[in-house]
Amino acid sequence: MDPKLKWAVPLLIIGSVIMLVNTSFAEDDYQRCEIAVNNWATSQLSQEVKEDKHTLRDLLFFLHIPRTGGRTYFHCFLKKLYSSRLECPRSYDKLRFNPRTAHCRLLVTHDDYSMMTKLPKEKTSVVTILRNPVDRVFSTYEFSIEVAARFLVHPNLTSSIQMAGHLRKKNNVVSTLDIWPWKYLVPWMREDLFSRRDARLSRNLNLVESKNSYDMEHFAMPLHQYINDPIALDIVHNGATFQVAGLTNNSKLEESHEVRTCVQKYDSLGDSVLDVAKRRLDNMLYVGLTEDHKGSATTFAHVVGAQVISQLVESNSSMEHQAMNITEQNSLAESESQIGQHKADDNLIKVLPNAVREVKRSKMTVGNLMEAYESCITHLRKSQSQRRINSLKRISPVNYTKEARHQVPESMIEQIISLNRLDMELYKYAQNIFAGQHEQTVQKLLQERQNSILINSFMTPHWENISLIMTIVLVVVAILLFVNARRRMSKVKV
Repeated sequence: MDPKLKWAVPLLIIGSVIMLVNTSFAEDDYQRCEIAVNNWATSQLSQEVKEDKHTLRDLLFFLHIPRTGGRTYFHCFLKKLYSSRLECPRSYDKLRFNPRTAHCRLLVTHDDYSMMTKLPKEKTSVVTILRNPVDRVFSTYEFSIEVAARFLVHPNLTSSIQMAGHLRKKNNVVSTLDIWPWKYLVPWMREDLFSRRDARLSRNLNLVESKNSYDMEHFAMPLHQYINDPIALDIVHNGATFQVAGLTNNSKLEESHEVRTCVQKYDSLGDSVLDVAKRRLDNMLYVGLTEDHKGSATTFAHVVGAQVISQLVESNSSMEHQAMNITEQNSLAESESQIGQHKADDNLIKVLPNAVREVKRSKMTVGNLMEAYESCITHLRKSQSQRRINSLKRISPVNYTKEARHQVPESMIEQIISLNRLDMELYKYAQNIFAGQHEQTVQKLLQERQNSILINSFMTPHWENISLIMTIVLVVVAILLFVNARRRMSKVKV
């Protein structure tokens, strides 16, 4: 017997056994994952919202999905509506307030939906903004590199890390490096940029091999490498779905890691997570779209802004009443003792400035809010653009623009779409929700405009209307005179 055949049979048997064992293990692992994902999804879907989702509750939770324009909404909308004393204090590793007893009214954070486990759900309204997943991946890639490039002012990576830590500790400020997901993505890109810069310097490379800013490997990580890296697969792709569902690697849920890992391993299981994310959007007060800037801003102002202003009017009345009480106490203290007077004065000094600021906010209209927003967004965009230009100078000739994105091969765009299947579906769903909200807002505006025109036509008639009324009166008078004249003539003939 051929010696080769003698060994071939045992090897074939062993290989078959290994394949059967692996197949069995894969099936068992899939079943385990399927049970874990379905159990989690069922528990989440069973948590129905009983109150009216269209009514703003005591606490507004802005679930800020990265690179959707949420920072603009925070600075140009929410900070115009809410005073700093109404913002909920928090650090980026834990809440710094008791949400069950706190009097704050606004929480803005990159935390995912699992934050709701820390908040009074029955008293909290949630809003968010979604963006086309392909554009969001581009923007996340660009911003990661943009922020990381700021550290290239240092001679080496060690120096940049030490200086960043020193400044954060000294100034006691929240850095981009403290915020999810940038606390993972920026250090990753920072290390990569220093590595590529060191390689260029050591080999004295000055030539640019490509005109495509997304494929200049000597200066920054190429996009094709970025989107296929395990870090991007875990954090960036389908990031909106995982964030709305509450399953990011920053989640407050114990089972989040297992569920997210299972979905990333078995694509078909993602549909259960997608269903949960869709239900979350259904129950939100407002869902905006980055691409429809004008429509989203208008809808936000009328759906959210109008209700915040209404709440401020009510709270302002309460604050004015409080100030009046303190004034009365001040008068009483003045007649009783000098010590009491100083105490009452201190209380009045603390309350009245807040009251004045709240009065100004409560007198704001939706129209004023939109005007303030348009002015603010122009200034903010200019400052953001200048900061990007200054950062990217350090890795010139790399320059990320909308025009530069057209140089990315279509095959890579298709790959991004494939890697973000869940986000693509969620975005389509969000578009339908937004279309309904926006249509209701437009109809409301049209109705208000018609009512206003009708009222104005009665209250303040135009000269054209006055002329028409006078003409009608004259015609009626003429007819009456003519009829009377006919009657007189008929009597004379008789």
